[in-house]
Amino acid sequence: MADVSSAVSGLSKNFSGRLLLPGDIDWETARRVHNGLVDKRPALIAQCLGAADIAAAVRFAREQSLEIAVRGGGHNVSGRGTIDDGIVIDLSPLKYTLVDPKARTARVGGGTLWGHLNRETQAHGLATTGGVVSTTGVAGLTLGGGLGWLSPKFGNALDNLLGVEIVLADGRIARASADENPDLFWAVRGGGGNFGAVSSFEFRLHPLGPMATGGLIAWPAADARETLRLFRDLADKASDDVSLVAALMTAPDGVTKIAAMAAGYFGPSAVAERVVKPIRSFGRPIMDTLGPITYEEINTRFDASLPRGARNYWKSQFCEELSDAAIDAMVECQKTCPSPMSMILIEHFHGAATRIAPVKTAFALRARGFNALVLSQWSAPDGDTACIRWARETFAALGPFVRPSVYVNYLDQDDTGAAALALAYGSNVQRLKSIKAKYDPQNVFHVNVNIPPEA
Repeated sequence: MADVSSAVSGLSKNFSGRLLLPGDIDWETARRVHNGLVDKRPALIAQCLGAADIAAAVRFAREQSLEIAVRGGGHNVSGRGTIDDGIVIDLSPLKYTLVDPKARTARVGGGTLWGHLNRETQAHGLATTGGVVSTTGVAGLTLGGGLGWLSPKFGNALDNLLGVEIVLADGRIARASADENPDLFWAVRGGGGNFGAVSSFEFRLHPLGPMATGGLIAWPAADARETLRLFRDLADKASDDVSLVAALMTAPDGVTKIAAMAAGYFGPSAVAERVVKPIRSFGRPIMDTLGPITYEEINTRFDASLPRGARNYWKSQFCEELSDAAIDAMVECQKTCPSPMSMILIEHFHGAATRIAPVKTAFALRARGFNALVLSQWSAPDGDTACIRWARETFAALGPFVRPSVYVNYLDQDDTGAAALALAYGSNVQRLKSIKAKYDPQNVFHVNVNIPPEA
């Protein structure tokens, strides 16, 4: 591990936050990310209180020839918010949400979690698209695209982004918006952390809530094929007010395999029951939590399914159609799943997020269809081999039914290089490389799904 302790005293003179070295109190906790499979040991963790701290940390890293990882919420499955021997620019102290209810905007710190943002915006009867798990960080989710319950109604998180404050590779603090550095603004909307460390975000807000309709309903695994066909049929007819996700998973008892559907309805309450009736009237559900619920609670309902510290390995790709053959493959793969914490998720893409041209932002996944995520999750190291193998074998079994496109936030640590870029960005890759060359020609910010600089 690099020894930077002798140089840290110089940095501390121009740093307002905390600088944690190995052996310091809280270093062990601070180095951990959400995915317990990731176990990295940085030489320094710089817990920043503002953009000036971030800029000082970037300059220090470059002076000391340290690699940089930027951590927002630390939820990224690949663990790219930490690094061995380098410096972690930790934005977790930057948690704030400042709402302007008249302008319907919110300014949000780079370490803010979606649960915090939702709480503050809902106090004014406002919302913007965020993650489906409240402990996810605003920064990573938004920069990679930002899929959420409100994507069909309002577009993804990045589609509601009005501007960012960002610390560039040379330590300069810049703003990117439609009017300032518009090329950089195009790139950060989907390009991940390749272009700098974002200290704050400004979002457009929409009137919503506090009440909506949502929840989870589940059936026995014996009904899985029919459940997924119902999900497909409902998805085909879904309005922008409806958000649907299906899952093949294990019940809370840790033994019983089930087929489930999660739904969110964000339209007029007078017709909510009519919208969810086809789901509730199907078969003989063994679990039914669909009903009136606050929007804020919808975004916390599934937090327990993704506990901090669990070991995770994910594979995903996009299906334009959920064919009977694809459904059969998923059902068969569920039967061999070795962990009750694992699942196969099918997210429906439709509505506002799919009506935006792929070239309008760096985020290129704009087609209608289904995102198939093999979410392998387990609790202890002795499950590593079997659970990773199951994810890879399931992913391979779905290969005949997918197209070469993927949500960048679901790429795991072994998804790298030109192949990963092509899957994530399609025809936008070359423009991203050119913008990278302009703002980070030495590829300082490369601990991500890396876009190399290229003129």
